[in-house]
Amino acid sequence: MADVIATNQTILVVGGGISGMSAALEAAECGKDVILIEKNPSLGGRVSKLYKYFPKMCYPTCGMEINLRRIKANKKVRVITMAEVAEVTGDTGNYTVNIKVAPRYINNNCTACGECSDATEAEFDNEHNYGLNKRKGAYLPFFMAYPQRYVIDPAVIGTDDADKVKAACKYDAVDLDMQEEDLTLNVGAIIWATGWQPFDANKIQPYAYDRNPNVITSVEFERMMDPMGPTGGKILRPSDNKEAKDIAFIQCAGSRDRNYLKHCSRICCTATLKQTTYVREQHGDDGKSTIYYIDIRAIDRFEDLYTNAKNDSNVSFIKSKVANVTKDKETDNPILNGVDTEGYNRYSNPHELVVLAIGMQPSVDFAKLGINVAINEHGFMENDAGNGSMFAAGCASDALDVNRAVQSATASALRAIQVVNQVSTTEGGA
Repeated sequence: MADVIATNQTILVVGGGISGMSAALEAAECGKDVILIEKNPSLGGRVSKLYKYFPKMCYPTCGMEINLRRIKANKKVRVITMAEVAEVTGDTGNYTVNIKVAPRYINNNCTACGECSDATEAEFDNEHNYGLNKRKGAYLPFFMAYPQRYVIDPAVIGTDDADKVKAACKYDAVDLDMQEEDLTLNVGAIIWATGWQPFDANKIQPYAYDRNPNVITSVEFERMMDPMGPTGGKILRPSDNKEAKDIAFIQCAGSRDRNYLKHCSRICCTATLKQTTYVREQHGDDGKSTIYYIDIRAIDRFEDLYTNAKNDSNVSFIKSKVANVTKDKETDNPILNGVDTEGYNRYSNPHELVVLAIGMQPSVDFAKLGINVAINEHGFMENDAGNGSMFAAGCASDALDVNRAVQSATASALRAIQVVNQVSTTEGGA
């Protein structure tokens, strides 16, 4: 990493998801030097885990491919993966950032041939698929991963598997002696594009996520639909791997609740409306979706999704905050219990699979980073004058859909560009 050169004319982007890539590209294509760091082995973030975007129902691989092509073609962007910010000091227009870079144990000689993965026996939960299946100890994060290089799980180092990986590589790409590196950068502005994480469904005890395998989350359901996902694109019940055709969606799972997340995550209703189309896509008229909701928040161009779902005879809406989820001992079917708040009728409705539309929360606790930035009560970073030249992009600033996250990233890039331009003008005038 000794060849990484940065000055107060450089913009640092923290986070390599759709917002981070967008901010980095906008700044670089305006002629600014950009360093883009990502804590995971690959760029892509949450978008790389989606099956389809709403409202157009197109595949995110298209947008990913375009952004990756732009990054590869732009010499102004330097990408560093497996890197996290450890400390930030300094002030507006002149920050010193200490970055920790974890070892990949695979160097630039890697051709992504996969021989190292074939040689390993140890398996671990697959993070890209939210733990729904396993990956090998040497692995490519996902098929469009950038950089297109394998990575070795640290747990493999020092085991027989490590020696097998080393012996299997024909290109001298395995370096088992790699160590963590410290990188210190001087930058003029920092864009925090650290993204979001799904609310921990284990905390919602009444919904039995930790006790019933047939209660899953909306992000897990999204991975199920991907043909390259854990179930090969089929909606399968985790308990018995049988196809699920009768599916319940519980809205506001962890959101708008003082016990969990107070805020509305904005995308959950639309994501569920989108996912009902998956059920029809897979099962046609045999697929049944039931949405349990407080109210449906699908505005602007997303309202068509709601209208289409309301007009679909295979989609039902029950206005209710589900009280709890129990289980039928004979069938393993989850049973949703509650009161219909339109007719005030009690219900105990069995379904083959339950999907929790879980909320969004910041991936990073900014309060623990030791940086002086404004944070709201929900943990999101606010764009405040007191933040200096540190800006939030995408879901670091609020719960946003992909389109609005990209717009936010563009705005943050423009703010960062203004700062380094002012620094340049001041120094030039001096």
